[in-house]
Amino acid sequence: MSAHVRGRVDTPEVEAAVGQVWSTLQKVDALFSTWRADSELMRLRRGELDGALAHPWHEEVALLCAEAQRRTAGLFTASYPGAGGYDPTGLVKGWAVEKAAAHLANVPGISFCLNAGGDLVAGAGRDTRPSTWRVGIEDPTRPGTVAATLDLDTGGLATSGTAARGAHIADPRSGGAVERTGSATVWGPSLLWADVWATALFVDPVAGHEALAVNDPQYRTFVL
Repeated sequence: MSAHVRGRVDTPEVEAAVGQVWSTLQKVDALFSTWRADSELMRLRRGELDGALAHPWHEEVALLCAEAQRRTAGLFTASYPGAGGYDPTGLVKGWAVEKAAAHLANVPGISFCLNAGGDLVAGAGRDTRPSTWRVGIEDPTRPGTVAATLDLDTGGLATSGTAARGAHIADPRSGGAVERTGSATVWGPSLLWADVWATALFVDPVAGHEALAVNDPQYRTFVL
C-alpha cells in the first residue's frame, strides 16, 4: 500500500491526513482480516462474537456485498460454502481504500493517488483541480511488461486475475476456482465498484459485461 500526494505536501494537514489513511486501513485489517485469528470477522465466523456487538462497518459491508451480488447478477458473492460461509474480503479492499482516501479529500491544495497492490483511487483535496496519473496495466502473460496505459484523475481502478496469486477466485455459480488466465481491469467513479466489477468480469467476461451495461455503464473495462 502506498500513498502519493502532489501539491502543497509539506504541511501538517497532509501529514495528519496520511496518518489517518494508515489508521483507517489498520482498523479495517483488525475488523476484517481473514489472516488474523483475532479479527472481528474471524470471531464472528467462529461464533465467538455476537453480531449485534460487532463494529457497525460489518453491517455496512454486508449490505454492500448483497448489492454487489445483485448488480453483477451473481458473479460476485460474499457467501461461500465452508470457511464460515461468509467472506466479504473481495469487496472490503476497495471499500477500505476509498474510505481511507476520504481523509486526503478534505485537505485543500493537493491531488492524490492511493495504490493498494495495483488497485488505485485518485482524487483531489477541497477546491483543488485533480492532476492526472498515468497507469500501466500489466500483461498477465508477460510479467513486468505493460499491455496498455490509461490516464486516471479521479475515481478508482482495479484489476482481477490469477497471475500473481494463482487460482484464488471462485465462480459463485459452480463454487469452483476460475482456472483461466488473463485479467480484467475496470475503472470508473468508485474503486469499490471497480473492484467488484473486475472480479465479476474475470469470472465471466460475457455475462459480466452484460450486467455491467445494465447496472453500471459508466465504468470502462480492459479484459485480457
